[in-house]
Amino acid sequence: MSKPGCPICGKPVDPTYRPFCSKRCADVDLQRWLAGVYAVPASEDESLPDKDQAED
Repeated sequence: MSKPGCPICGKPVDPTYRPFCSKRCADVDLQRWLAGVYAVPASEDESLPDKDQAED
């Protein structure tokens, strides 16, 4: 079983920058999060009333 590589470039992971191989790849990942490239999916909770209905 092989060790997982850097999620950005696939090179072997450096323990200093785990789970990345370098500061550069860690910075690339951070930039992707800040730019909104990555997003955590969310769903509306249908059990809560809509804002428009709550005002009536």
